[in-house]
Amino acid sequence: MMQQYLRIKADYPDTLVLYRMGDFYEVFYQDAELAAKLLDITLTQRGKSNGEPIPMAGVPFHSVDQYLAKLVKLGRSVAIAEQIGDPATSKGPVERKVVRVVTPGTLTEDSLLDERRDNILAALYARDGQFAIATLELSIGQFKAQQLDTLDQLHAELERLNPAETLYADTDETLKPTLGERNCHAVPSWYFDHDVATDLLCRQFNTTNLVAYGCQDYPLAVSAAGALLQYTKDMQYDAVPHIADFSITQKSDFLVIDAASRQNLEIETNLSGGNKFTLVALMDQCANPMGGRLLRRWLHGPITNQVELAHRQLAVGEFIDRLDQAEVHRLLRQCGDVERILTRIALGNARPRDLTRLRTALQCLPAIHHAIANAESDLLRSLSTRLGPFTDSQQLLEAAILEEPAAVIRDGGVIRPAFDAEFNELHRLSKNSGEFLLELEQREREQTGIATLKVKYNRVHGFYIEVSKAQASSAPNHYIRRQTLKNAERYITEELKDYEDKVLSARENALAREKRLYQDVIDRLQPDVRAMQHMASALAQLDVLANFAERAVSLNFCRPTLTDQPGIDIRDGRHPVVEANQSSPFIANDLVLNDTTRMNVITGPNMGGKSTYMRQNALITLLAYTGSYVPATQATIGPIDRIFTRIGAADDLAGGRSTFMVEMTEMANILRNASPNSLVLVDEIGRGTSTYDGLSLAWACALDLAERLHAFSLFATHYFEITALADQLSTVSNVHLDAVEHGNSIVFMYHVKHGPANQSYGIQVARLAGLPSQVLNTASHKLTELEQSQTQAPQIQHTLDFQAPARESEIEQCLRNTEVDDVTPKQALELLYQLKRKLQ
Repeated sequence: MMQQYLRIKADYPDTLVLYRMGDFYEVFYQDAELAAKLLDITLTQRGKSNGEPIPMAGVPFHSVDQYLAKLVKLGRSVAIAEQIGDPATSKGPVERKVVRVVTPGTLTEDSLLDERRDNILAALYARDGQFAIATLELSIGQFKAQQLDTLDQLHAELERLNPAETLYADTDETLKPTLGERNCHAVPSWYFDHDVATDLLCRQFNTTNLVAYGCQDYPLAVSAAGALLQYTKDMQYDAVPHIADFSITQKSDFLVIDAASRQNLEIETNLSGGNKFTLVALMDQCANPMGGRLLRRWLHGPITNQVELAHRQLAVGEFIDRLDQAEVHRLLRQCGDVERILTRIALGNARPRDLTRLRTALQCLPAIHHAIANAESDLLRSLSTRLGPFTDSQQLLEAAILEEPAAVIRDGGVIRPAFDAEFNELHRLSKNSGEFLLELEQREREQTGIATLKVKYNRVHGFYIEVSKAQASSAPNHYIRRQTLKNAERYITEELKDYEDKVLSARENALAREKRLYQDVIDRLQPDVRAMQHMASALAQLDVLANFAERAVSLNFCRPTLTDQPGIDIRDGRHPVVEANQSSPFIANDLVLNDTTRMNVITGPNMGGKSTYMRQNALITLLAYTGSYVPATQATIGPIDRIFTRIGAADDLAGGRSTFMVEMTEMANILRNASPNSLVLVDEIGRGTSTYDGLSLAWACALDLAERLHAFSLFATHYFEITALADQLSTVSNVHLDAVEHGNSIVFMYHVKHGPANQSYGIQVARLAGLPSQVLNTASHKLTELEQSQTQAPQIQHTLDFQAPARESEIEQCLRNTEVDDVTPKQALELLYQLKRKLQ
């Protein structure tokens, strides 16, 4: 047996091999030591090799999924070696073969997958300075590829897709730095050969060429897709018939959000690494896992096609105004995850309860169709046409599968007996032995005179007659002793033995027949799988559109207007996540950016709401480009190609980058890639270095955004000198977040007002944070010293050539505007009190 195991293991040196032995999957040698550590199972030993005990560990076959889930979560691949030979006819060990390799990117089982997230397998390819990425969601058969011009674009796509497993050629050193800590797997470089890939894809889609898929101008994308398909076939050891389509996507199809911006906007993961208080957590009220996955795709990949966005908006509007959104939601909740069920049917490994969920979904289709029958939008009408009916498949499942079948086919209990005459007869014979046993028991009691005699059955000893020890001497001679117990004797008779053989034979034959019928049902469903995949996709879209409608009503969203004219005009915009998770009313604010005003320089106190204001406008734009309604009273948004954010302070210790280095790297990405149609959010650039260095860099970055790139920009800063940009450039405007001092404290108003702020209120905010009073007093005195010395020192703005006068304080302005000769003594006294109050 060890020889057989080692032959199998030799083909999978870097993969854990689960070797089936009876009711367990066993692992040996180093695999056993590793599995014991990773799975927290007992490490034992059995037999010897070269005089040393062989380490061994195992898990029960019926609970293997929970252990596989843990291994996959840890990024491990597992080869499953099953018994494929017949134990009754085998000489020596039963033949075993690896029937599947479970890897993080090739999962299809519900128990191993997050039901509301895509599980993507990706392949990357680089050649001659260009890049390609192909992706496959095996559990639903979604297969795509695209070609990219830069490594930054590839990195942004990886962040958007977040693959569970990533493939690259074993000879390619270019991509390793980009892959970072991802779960990666090197494959032979011939996987990416263009001719091999083309031939493989043509055979998969049964075509003579790939012209129909628009691949002729994207050779790298074809190579990456071919490598992905080859790897998938290797891991599944069979055909993948549910992969029936392939598409080339363009980078211009999506509103691009780079990795740092995606993190700062907290789309699905918050800044602490959790899932609470994110856009997805707020927006996902979908009825079905399919809708939950599609919603995440839309939020992570907002599109730029305004025609398609308009169709989505119209459909959402119909759910709000005319259709019964709640009824559609109720029906979709009953449907189950049809996309992944159909994949398991296509791969031939569907479980009985997959079929019952599919049956329920097919039964719900007429009601869903009726619920949207009066829709006028083109999108809803199109989705309606994809909802069947699938009469043959529905009738087959209704006739063949029990209402509540067993979880697995292994022990039967799945097929309705009436579905097949032969199975019905075998089932009746195997299950209805009770009447015969009662009749036999009564007859034997009368013939033997033993009143306590019983006829019983158990799975170990089969049928037997049980007589107590006290009555054993009265047992007839034709009773054959089968087993002796402490208080009873068990016997068999020829009649009972014949009946046992007949019943057990019927049970064995019934189970074999039931398994064949079950496989036949799965085979008969295959012709409808492709059409039902389109149906499942339609259900997912209906779910997201109905969900958008519910969110719009519940959260008081408005329908945005998407226009070809450049600009962003948002009235009473709100941050949807902050608003939903705070008890006090959210203070709404406007944003107007257009050809007249391209940049707003935002000043104001810490904690005053600058970051929230910037993020809310980015999220409103993102939601608008998914087809959703948005948190505002009115929103008009022109063409946007990218969203950039440089918000917050964080270092990258593992990567050897300081906070300031991270800031500069992110800012460099913005300045190199932003366009006039980009939305750029920059918060507190230049804080990680000296004041003059930071101010100089912040000024230069703001100037470049406004003067060279002309991007739509929100630039928040505590360097008040940068507000002078508004005096130099007509497209720059100053706004500030309002706050009011109250004694030694501060009250944040959260209103965005025109003009620059007059101070930062840093010490007041520090007081709110709980700094000791002696520290605050020291800081106040030091601030006074610095302000006095600043008035005596050469003005920094002359050094930077800001071409703007030094800003006067309110007291200076008041004195300058006062005509002393015209002031009466009473007015002079009032002025003195006024100046005293301002000084305090």
